[in-house]
This record gives sequence, structure tokens and C-alpha cells, in this order.
Amino acid sequence: MTTDERDRQLAEAVALRERGEREEARGRLLALAGRWPEDREIAYQTAWAHDVLGLEAEAVPFYERALAGDGPGNGAGPGALSGAGPGALSDEDRAGAMLGLGSTYRVLGRYEDAERLLRRAVELFPDHGGLRTFLAMALHNTGRHEESIRLLLELLAATSDDPTVAELRPAIAFYAKDLSATA
Repeated sequence: MTTDERDRQLAEAVALRERGEREEARGRLLALAGRWPEDREIAYQTAWAHDVLGLEAEAVPFYERALAGDGPGNGAGPGALSGAGPGALSDEDRAGAMLGLGSTYRVLGRYEDAERLLRRAVELFPDHGGLRTFLAMALHNTGRHEESIRLLLELLAATSDDPTVAELRPAIAFYAKDLSATA
């Protein structure tokens, strides 16, 4: 199969998933993953196809393959092959794969793995609110409630368009640093 054919088949499978034809997309992506086992983009899309079907445990190896070689610790380190040709993950897809795997670990009760991966992802993509949100959930699951609330309050203060939150932004940011602060 040529790279052009790979690109065409991958695009068709993703389009199927986006149209809600999830089982068909999953089947096509599994075939592509078998044909291109080192292709990170195909692995990521295959993981996603499993995730949207509620097949989280089956998604994990594909997420891990998508992030393989990214450095130490569950594929969460620096050095992704973004922009390195067919099969490489863009930064957007890399963040998405890290979010997907972290969320999936969390759903499967692998809270420490989720926290470790999502912490690294937030280091790499500090402005990604979704990563920060899922890290807060993993922190809650690992008993780090104060850090979880702090992270969510910081995110709320930084991103909310609600006018009442905007008015209170300085106070929210202040209390995010120390929830027990009093006057």
C-alpha cells in the first residue's frame, strides 16, 4: 500500500467515525493498524475509535503505541515525531492522544498512571484546558483534593467568560493559591 493509499483510507475511516459509523470506522482502522503497526497517527485514530465505543481497555495499547518513543514514562516524555511525515502526530494529535490515554487510564481505575501522564501532558501543553481539567479529576481520584480544586479554580479564573466570574477573577485566583486563606 502506498502512502497516498494509506492517507486516503485513514481519512475515510476518520470520516466514518465522525459521521457516527463507529463500528465500521473501528474495523477499517484495525485493518490499517495491522498493515502499518508503527504508524502513530493510525494508532491514535484506532484508539479513539475504541474509546468512542466504550472499549477503553482495548484503546490503551493503541494510545500507548501512538505515544511510543516519546520518552520515559508511558509515552509521555518530550521528543514526539510531530511533523515528521506520514504517521507522525501533530502537536494537536499528541495532546489529544495524551488526553485520551490519561482519561482512559482514569476510567479504568489506573489513577496513578492517569495522574503521571496528565501531569507530563500539562507540562508539555500548559495552555490546554482539557488536559488541566482531566488532571484535576485524576488528582481527585488519587486523594489530592486541594490540588485538584486549585487547578480547577485557576482554570476557571483564566478561561471563564461569565461576567460574574470575571468580576471575581482576582479573588478566585487568590484563593486558588490558598483555599484556607482568611482575612
